[in-house]
Amino acid sequence: MKFVTYKTERQLGLTPKMQSTAAPIASSRKVRLGFMSGETLIDLALAWHIYDLRTGGPTGVQRDSVLPGDILELLALGDEGLAKSREVGAWCAKKSQEEIAELHISAPDDAQILAPVPRPTSMRDGYAFRQHVEAARRNRGVEMIPEFDAFPVFYFTNHQAVVGPGPVEVMPEHLNKLDFELEACIVIGKEGRNIKAADADGYIFGYMVMNDWSARALQMEEMKLSLGPAKGKDFATAIGPYLVTRDELASKRIDSPVGERYDLTMTCTINGEEVSRGNLKDMTWTFAQIIERASYGVTLYPGDVIGSGTVGTGCFLELNGSKVYNNRWIQPGEVVTCSIDMLGDLTNTAVVSKV
Repeated sequence: MKFVTYKTERQLGLTPKMQSTAAPIASSRKVRLGFMSGETLIDLALAWHIYDLRTGGPTGVQRDSVLPGDILELLALGDEGLAKSREVGAWCAKKSQEEIAELHISAPDDAQILAPVPRPTSMRDGYAFRQHVEAARRNRGVEMIPEFDAFPVFYFTNHQAVVGPGPVEVMPEHLNKLDFELEACIVIGKEGRNIKAADADGYIFGYMVMNDWSARALQMEEMKLSLGPAKGKDFATAIGPYLVTRDELASKRIDSPVGERYDLTMTCTINGEEVSRGNLKDMTWTFAQIIERASYGVTLYPGDVIGSGTVGTGCFLELNGSKVYNNRWIQPGEVVTCSIDMLGDLTNTAVVSKV
């Protein structure tokens, strides 16, 4: 399934009969959880409510159950929540556009698409693509670091500064060498600690496109103090537009003893011009290996987000250093689209903050 978090200023259109039984779905809630049925965005909680009324489950008796309007609440339900989501998704897939409209379960036309996980429980970002690491170090005139092959490394970034498609507000200092980073990320679907790589893919709920926005001038200055990126990274991380469940990607899966990889083309365009192209299968460290490292002595929770790190050629820092471009950086008003096969197109525009 493809889950979507969206915002609407409208109260969802319930018929009088539906209004009398609609209390569990919190129809007045502005930020809501939906899923894609073909090209139509369906409200998950409302669709389940109507489906339950219409079918009453396999015994024909209305079930005393609801599906939540929030992704973290859905993840907390574990396998049951996903199974119910698939059940109602299959029901909707059999409906025509006219039937969907009559049921009043689709999102309003003016729905604003947000990050699929607007406030992750935590957010880590990896360093998994050798090509990117080698190029970045070569451009700085230093040798490849041998520790890269010893263990997968990651850093924590600001899980309260997540954005979805749309404008990304930046401060004036961020515009000093503002950069994109083309990445994928995963969402943890169940709690686990000391997870082995052989089991780790089973803890992944789904995948998303990720753009790790970076203010390079700030980043390079503060990293001289050897504490990693901070103000150069903490202002915005874009994810979306969909949270695609792991099973959806099965046709592109490449199994290995150290975890799954996926043959998915990754691209980035700036104002429609392609500037980056790579493939998710080129991760040197798999997400399973990153999970094993991240969960050592630490509990991972549903809703934790973990990024892959930048794909080779996936940022201007690397492209400028490799002389593909000459001191090119993202300017205000430029449209940045990071795309991954089957995961969608994540489009953002850099705008200067007025606050």
